[in-house]
Amino acid sequence: MKYSICFISFFFLFMMMMMNFFFMIYFIMNDMVIMMEWEIISFNSLSIVMSILLDWMSLLFMMFVFLISSVVIYYSKSYMSSELNLSRFIILVLLFVFSMMLLIISPNIISILLGWDGLGLVSYCLVIYYQNLKSYNAGMLTALSNRIGDVFILIVISWMLNYGSWNYVFYLEFMNNDLEMMMISSMIIIAAMTKSAQIPFSSWLPAAMAAPTPVSALVHSSTLVTAGVYLLIRFNMMLLDMYMLKLLLLLSGLTMFMAGISANYEFDLKKIIALSTLSQLGLMMSILSMGLPDLAFFHLLTHAMFKALLFMCAGVIIHMMNDMQDIRFMGGISLYIPLTSLCMNISNMALCGIPFLAGFYSKDLILELVSFSNLNMLVFFLYYFSTGLTMFYSFRLMMYLMVNDYNLLSIFNLYDEDYIMLKSMFVLLFMSIISGSFLSWMIFSYPYMIYLPMNLKMMVIYVSLIGMILGYFISNMSIYSINKFLMTYNLSNFLCLMWFMPNLSTYGLSYYFLNLGQSLLKNIDMGWSEIYSGFGMMQVIKKYSIFYNIYQMNNFMIYLFSFVIWMIILFMVLLFSN
Repeated sequence: MKYSICFISFFFLFMMMMMNFFFMIYFIMNDMVIMMEWEIISFNSLSIVMSILLDWMSLLFMMFVFLISSVVIYYSKSYMSSELNLSRFIILVLLFVFSMMLLIISPNIISILLGWDGLGLVSYCLVIYYQNLKSYNAGMLTALSNRIGDVFILIVISWMLNYGSWNYVFYLEFMNNDLEMMMISSMIIIAAMTKSAQIPFSSWLPAAMAAPTPVSALVHSSTLVTAGVYLLIRFNMMLLDMYMLKLLLLLSGLTMFMAGISANYEFDLKKIIALSTLSQLGLMMSILSMGLPDLAFFHLLTHAMFKALLFMCAGVIIHMMNDMQDIRFMGGISLYIPLTSLCMNISNMALCGIPFLAGFYSKDLILELVSFSNLNMLVFFLYYFSTGLTMFYSFRLMMYLMVNDYNLLSIFNLYDEDYIMLKSMFVLLFMSIISGSFLSWMIFSYPYMIYLPMNLKMMVIYVSLIGMILGYFISNMSIYSINKFLMTYNLSNFLCLMWFMPNLSTYGLSYYFLNLGQSLLKNIDMGWSEIYSGFGMMQVIKKYSIFYNIYQMNNFMIYLFSFVIWMIILFMVLLFSN
């Protein structure tokens, strides 16, 4: 019996997940941390050390990454079944998982850079997996945006030469006020912002949806984009009381807001889910910059579950729709593919924070602690309005997919009997129902009581209900009435195109340099340097030679006389040289 590479990979990753799960329970119960150092080379005073940090956080995150990747590989067995080079795809996904592990367990900034770069490289390879122009552009945008973060981590490595080692764990506690550590922290924050697609660098995440759907489920929803959040969670002791962190709070709040608004204008199924990922990343980053890293980690894990499930359902639906991604062509699918619709709706509800699903435990806790904090009205507004917007676009998506009429073809074949995909989706369905309560009982091992005024306590429910009602009404409008509702076409264009960020980060960067290059070419290369070098010399010599030619042709005496003068000069030179 020949086992496929999908089955072998799935089995291996699932076993690793189980192993990490039991280790993690043991570590939490005994409050253990293991730090291993493996000295690769020791030569005179140079020592190259590979270190591994295992605590409950790294084990828990590894368990979730292993779970999602095993399920995604099992899902790809069916989703990518028509692919000729399936082994190549699976090996790329496994390479990705390996880089992620390197990033999670290393307390050493150099091995973090290895994992970080591996993530960027494999992500590039996976985004351009279907080879066409759109994928190449998206892949280049992804790779180059992530290179900014890699460069900042390289700068951090060189700045940390002044300390004794690259194990940043040793320097987190006591270096808070050091100017150099403030520089290092700022660079770490910028690196995390590129990887987690916060506002100046947001445009690569929706562009990366050119990848196959299993890749979107694993890479661009749950693991790669949360690497930046995870890095900041690890560095959080050092980052507190820093000015950059307040800037990060503002930017991530705006990211959350911008992604929520753009998702309401988008018609591409995968881009809507990508923008919702961006919104949740903004939520994690902002609660992290308020100094609550445990909550950010909790939301990271619950979000990973339901977002991977959402992408998988989207993959099944795109398959059914003859590889069509536009939601205006879909509708009424709950009649024909009930199990997929079930998974889709439950993951959507978990994303909205419907009580007692996974998202509720983390989102509700985050928003209540935001109500507790002494921050200003703007931050409060951004949090709550973005929560309302989440409900808004989720309800709009549900209306388009489940309620409207089917618009694609008059003869269609929708089937729900792809058991490989369904099994893998049901694993994540189970997790996205129970993981919230399971993690909140396990991570926060003490009971918490949040005492707020009635209206503030109910605020989450208020904004969710308002968002739901608005989502229902706007789904019943036509697109023109939304534009009339917002008064101007330009404003809705601005909101629709992610605040013009994709254009700004592509044309906005390249236009001026290309323009400068064009004017340099026109004025210098084809202008002055031509006149003063090749072409100009040729003109001068040509004119003089024509002049002398006319002179010599028309007057025989001058010709002979110049010949005599040249002979005299030659004679004098020979005479004086001796």
